[in-house]
Amino acid sequence: MQAEALVIELDTPGGLDTSMRNIVKDIIGSSVPVIVYVSPSGARAASAGTFIVFASHVAAMAPGTNMGAATPVEIGGFPGLPQPKEQKGEQKGKQDGTTTTQRKAINDVVALLRSLAQLRGRNAEWAEKAVREAATLTADEALKEGVIEIVAPSTGSLLTQLDGRKVTANGEDRVLATAKATLTTFTPDWRTQILAVVSDPNIAFILMMIGVYGILLEFWNPGTFLSGTVGAISLILALIALTVLPVHYGALGLLILGIALMIGEALTPGFGVLGIGGVIAFIAGAAFLFEGGDADISFAISLPLIIGVAAVTAGLIFGVIAAALEARKRPTATGAEQLIGSIAQVVDWPGPHGSVRIHGEIWSARSDRAINPGDSVRVVGRDRLTLIVEP
Repeated sequence: MQAEALVIELDTPGGLDTSMRNIVKDIIGSSVPVIVYVSPSGARAASAGTFIVFASHVAAMAPGTNMGAATPVEIGGFPGLPQPKEQKGEQKGKQDGTTTTQRKAINDVVALLRSLAQLRGRNAEWAEKAVREAATLTADEALKEGVIEIVAPSTGSLLTQLDGRKVTANGEDRVLATAKATLTTFTPDWRTQILAVVSDPNIAFILMMIGVYGILLEFWNPGTFLSGTVGAISLILALIALTVLPVHYGALGLLILGIALMIGEALTPGFGVLGIGGVIAFIAGAAFLFEGGDADISFAISLPLIIGVAAVTAGLIFGVIAAALEARKRPTATGAEQLIGSIAQVVDWPGPHGSVRIHGEIWSARSDRAINPGDSVRVVGRDRLTLIVEP
């Protein structure tokens, strides 16, 4: 059945430039009129969302919403840190604190947004301001500035106002008949909803850590299967999230190196060099893990989360070291070595050799001292299956 129109309810802070351009291309090429409706009240169409609004055949907003601030943001690095050296051409072309590369990116998105405004007959001058000056508008202001066509408090009101409106979809003029149209609602399926949750950088990072440590615990204590199962599921979910996030693979390698160094410190306790280096590598890798790509919003992991996970990880690993050092000081509790220093009872002693009972077992024994049956003797050594004893 041919749909009369497609209404997209939009509420977004922005997103990847490549994803936004794919959505814009789909809207422009759609034979079904696409109405982008920024709703509910309190929603926004910021950054990349502004481009989606301008690409729509009809743009609408609910009262109490806003749009704009479409300046592209380059993700990467920390404020206050030295930035990468500029090329010679960039240094010469630097104006007002922007490099040639930054101006090229801004001019590129300005041209895109102006072209969308001209295609839909909207305010191209404000579109340029939204990019160059990060300008924003409320719903009523957007209607007054000619950026949108409709302000509607509800979907029902939107459909009523759309009725009889003429639009051009994929080169074909159409008159919308939406007043009595049947509304079919499409919601994201469970897979999309799960992806939306796990693709949050903080959630993906937590899942990754649960996965890594779950599998490591399974190797250290095999047979329980619980830690291994939970770890494997968490790690696979984290890998799914990594496919939709802008990952710095160098930072991912640094993160793995940090974990490996801390594990190495736990297995070979020394002066803590491996452990300290591992903590530093872990924090640096986590800090830069999702910072990169052509995006309008930051994908950085929360700094408190990074510090918290690093502290917990270091605490667990150095706790293992402390436990191992303490265990080394304890006397042997099992095995043949535990016999040394123990007291045995002589069962029979016909000569320099005889038999003694120790820990409920009969052992062969020898001694260079005079010993009689029934005496108590101390084990001072062992030669294979023969104990060396003395009175």
